[in-house]
Amino acid sequence: MEELIIIIKYAFLGALQGFTEPIPISSSGHLILAQEFFGISVAESDLSFEILMNFASLIAVVLIYRADLIRLVENGLKYIVKRDEVHKNDFMFIVYLIIGTIPAGIIGILFGDMISENLKGITTIAVALLVTGVALWLIRNLKGRKSDKNLNVRDAIIVGFAQAIALIPGISRSGATIVAAMGLGMKQETALRYSFLLYIPVSLGTIILKITDMDFGELLIPYSVAFILSLIFSYFSLKWFMGIMERGNLKYFAYYCFAVGLFILFIT
Repeated sequence: MEELIIIIKYAFLGALQGFTEPIPISSSGHLILAQEFFGISVAESDLSFEILMNFASLIAVVLIYRADLIRLVENGLKYIVKRDEVHKNDFMFIVYLIIGTIPAGIIGILFGDMISENLKGITTIAVALLVTGVALWLIRNLKGRKSDKNLNVRDAIIVGFAQAIALIPGISRSGATIVAAMGLGMKQETALRYSFLLYIPVSLGTIILKITDMDFGELLIPYSVAFILSLIFSYFSLKWFMGIMERGNLKYFAYYCFAVGLFILFIT
């Protein structure tokens, strides 16, 4: 019976992380809130669970954007080999992804542990959710003009720093990067694509740096269940979010962040 309860606990956390990862409401914040209010927690363990769930969401993003990834790699290589101007835009998009990854990479390495240890309080998460809600509200009606071919180094740096800010629990990574991208005048489609393609190198970097810390121990089955659910929920959540972006309904996520943030502040 105890083993079944453990599996159910990890299944819930895996589904929760998967569902909240792509949408702008902070997956890290919701996992902390779930542990605080429902008494559900992972093994004091380690980063194993976090890394595994991160990997599941990464796979979902790669599956959804596989056509874009294949095109970027093929055209990027063609530009390097042939210097064909037709493929320059895709090559430069790759360059901007690399540039956009640097801020979060540096800040994560230097201050990641400090942030995770000192900013996990639910009050911090409540305030961060309110900040996320305000940001989403401010850009809810923006209709940018910049497409993939119009991006520049400045755009990449600013969105990269927005991604770094999302190291704070309660600040949504997708929310921060999409808000920054749309604030810079990107079309919703471009902002969404750049945001989630930017997630790939950061996620890979995290996995590579921390993979040696992984230790499943006796939790192989619960972790496996959580991994599968996180992958499935991440995939369909991202698909759902893409539809919401197309319809310009970001304001509903702002309402949600306001509601949860104020509720937490009220009861604490």
